[in-house]
Parts: sequence; structure tokens; C-alpha cells
Amino acid sequence: MSAPLRLIVNPLAGGGRAGRALEPVRSELNRLGLAHRLAETRDLSHARALAREAADAGELAVAFGGDGLIGAVADALRGTEGVMAVLPGGRGNDFVRALGIPLDPVDACAVLASGQPRALDLGEVGGRAFIGIASCGFDSDANRIANQARLIRGNLVYAYGALRALTHWRTATFTVAIDGGRPRTVSGYTVAAANSRSYGGGMQLAPAADLDDGQLDVVIIHELPRARFLMLMPTVFTGTHVNQPVVEVVRARTIEIAASRPFQVYADGDPIADLPARISVLPGAMRVVVPAAAPEPAPWSGATSPAQTATDAR
Repeated sequence: MSAPLRLIVNPLAGGGRAGRALEPVRSELNRLGLAHRLAETRDLSHARALAREAADAGELAVAFGGDGLIGAVADALRGTEGVMAVLPGGRGNDFVRALGIPLDPVDACAVLASGQPRALDLGEVGGRAFIGIASCGFDSDANRIANQARLIRGNLVYAYGALRALTHWRTATFTVAIDGGRPRTVSGYTVAAANSRSYGGGMQLAPAADLDDGQLDVVIIHELPRARFLMLMPTVFTGTHVNQPVVEVVRARTIEIAASRPFQVYADGDPIADLPARISVLPGAMRVVVPAAAPEPAPWSGATSPAQTATDAR
């Protein structure tokens, strides 16, 4: 990329990972001959403002932090001529994983030098865009606990949040309407709308989700005994949970969700809206620098098709 870089960084991201890597990253950018200037963020609103300033100045907005920061920059630039790039600096770095960008931020600088812009989809809920997966229910509790944890570092915090949430979980009833269809009621753990494949540092909730197919992969985890849910949790890291009859996956452009008790919708690691909510896909709404030879999406691992009909656990 020939445009100068605006390095938008949260130095506290990933327990300070981005801050510790900042000088090595800047040294690597200099070595690669990439003109850049540093802009440290105060919060996500400030990150959005910095991204818009970069676009107005003809700069490449480089989000150096976690998925929350990346989502904020993408939200600010959606539907504009602005282009963004990403460097991994958070705990989960799921968007970086999806694009095939190295997880070491110094190694990832090479993508800024040789990568190409590509139009990718965004999700939207409550007027705000997200890059990865918007989910609610059990995921709301697990995300809240993970975000409040202070002693556990790295992406293990997400597994910790899930285990803690499970100890107090009560099955919820959700009302779901897909693509404007007739609402239906389901009882279970989670309803999610996935623009990308993973969250929580590599948990493949929607292994067939594609960032440029103009659709969301809607994942519903139906009611099942708590002990069986605990056994199901490790399979999310391989994406094989979608083969279970209690897991339903359908493709959609919009989904409307309500629930029997209050839940916040979390996306990119942060609360983004309250239920009831309408989640939509925004096809090709962001332009992101990706590796010149970006990896193809992983093939669907199910037995027959991406859509699976769920039945209640016995």
C-alpha cells in the first residue's frame, strides 16, 4: 500500500500486549519504508473519530488492538472510500485469524506492505456495525464475566467466562424471526449471528461463515442438559459442534431476536445492543487490506449442508 499509515492503537489491549509491541512494530514499519504516524486511543468513540480523520486525510487507518478496536474502526469507515488494515494486539484476534494475517504483530506488518484492499461484509445491530459474531443468551453472561476478569490473561479468559457462566445458567426462551419470516420460539442457550467464523480466541462457532458472501450464519444452541453442554464446549474449537442435533445453523440476511429475560447482545467482545434487537448484514461495507494470497474459507464440515434442523435434546 502506498498511502501513509495512521496507526490507531490501544496500548492497553490484550493486557498491554499492543503497548509492549508498539516500538518493535514501528521499527518494522520503518524498515519496510512505510510512512506512518501514531494515534493512541482513549476509547472506542475516539478510535472512530481517528479513523474518520485518517480517511479524510487519505491515510490508511490501521487498527492495532483487539477485535473491539477493529470493529470500531470498521464501523467508522463503513460505506466510505476509507480503507483499513489491522494488526493483532488483543486477546482473541479472531478477525486477524479469519483473514490469515500472522498473529505476531511484527510479522503482520508485511501485510501492510504487500496486501491488497478487499471489500468485506459487516454485521449491524442497533445502528452499530461489527466485524465478527453478535450473540446473546449464555454468551452474554460469559462475555460479561470474561470482560470483568483481571487475573486471567490471554484468550483463556473466554473459557473461564464460559465455565463461570455455566454454573448459574438458566435456560432462556428466545423468539426468533429470520429474513422477515414468521417468528418462532426456541428454548436454549445461545442465539448468534456470525459474519465471521470465530470468537473468543479461536472458538469456531460458525465454521462455514464467509466474510464476503452477503449473509450471516445464524447459530442457535437449543436446550440440553448442563453436563452435556459442558461436554459440547470443547468441540467449538474445532467447529464440530455444528454436527450435533441441538445446534442449528441457517443462513440469513436479517434476524430479529427477543428473549424471556433481559440480555445484552455482545459483538467483537463488547456489549453492542439490548434485546429485542434486529441484526443485519451489510454486504461489502468495509474495505480491508488482506494478504495478497488470502486463504479460501474452510469447507463446511457437516454431513450434508450448512443448514441443520435442530431437535430438542432428550
